[in-house]
Amino acid sequence: MWLNNNMEIFKEKNNSIESINQVPFKLEKDIQKIVEENAQTLFNLEFIASEVAVGNYRIDSLCFDVENSSFVIIEYKKGSSYSVIDQGYTYLQLLLNNKADFLLIYSDFIDKVTKPTDIDWSQSKIIFISQSFNSYQKDSVNFKGLPFELWEIAKYENNLFSLNQHQTSSTETIKSITSNENEKIKSVNKEIIQYEESHHTKKYKKSLVDNWDSFKNLILLEENVNMKVSKNYISFTLGNSKKTIAYFNSRADGFKVHIVRGFIREDGKETKNFLTLDDPKKMAKEITWKYLNDVQHAYEIIFDQDTDIDYLLFLMKQQLKKMLS
Repeated sequence: MWLNNNMEIFKEKNNSIESINQVPFKLEKDIQKIVEENAQTLFNLEFIASEVAVGNYRIDSLCFDVENSSFVIIEYKKGSSYSVIDQGYTYLQLLLNNKADFLLIYSDFIDKVTKPTDIDWSQSKIIFISQSFNSYQKDSVNFKGLPFELWEIAKYENNLFSLNQHQTSSTETIKSITSNENEKIKSVNKEIIQYEESHHTKKYKKSLVDNWDSFKNLILLEENVNMKVSKNYISFTLGNSKKTIAYFNSRADGFKVHIVRGFIREDGKETKNFLTLDDPKKMAKEITWKYLNDVQHAYEIIFDQDTDIDYLLFLMKQQLKKMLS
């Protein structure tokens, strides 16, 4: 069982509660094994390979973000004698300077030739996972738009785990305070882009943006719902699980909304919590597309200045309820 909770954990026993003791991981490899075997569930990533050697470096876990067509490097850390910023930019520079090596690794993984244009290099990022980060390490990544994520993992009795992301609160960007003399950071920042909401909404008329803002504020009032901005879409996700409720793909005349239903496997079986909407107004259209050997299903809705946001919220809350069941 996985818990996304950084508070003390209790269990009920004989009408009273008792604390569940934390059991520290002895080895980084133990953490690595858990993450690699559950990369899809934890981070919505495809795990590609372990201990990948490129140049003079060895990457702990190489993963792929299918939604953004980008590589994600996961590093597991113990102790506090390393700089998150230095190592993060070193590995991003390694990735960007050795694209052919990473393309070959991914081509072998999917058994299909991958071209440089198939990858969105601007969405590359690093995930650091540790049993704890000190205040210096957390403060060092407290910048807006930094392509790093810090996650703390903990293990408890009875096969319980917690995984919690350190959230950045700063409005400062690292570009605004970094010296021009740091060529490593400069070179990476030229290619890595952290997209903001305005990347999608700046093309729209005020009436559409106002309707979007009203809807966004409503959905974000739902418990544990977060918004994520990528190059091609804005998505709403459930907590730290990274499970996507819906994608809002920006188009010239508005968003094309995809509420995820799930996959139907090659053997005809539906994935867990496959969604069927109660949609009396018939707002949503069923769509499908092929991904590898499975068929992805979703509901498609056009969002513009006239969209009934209360009804759209009614539809999305069905998905949210299904995901929580």
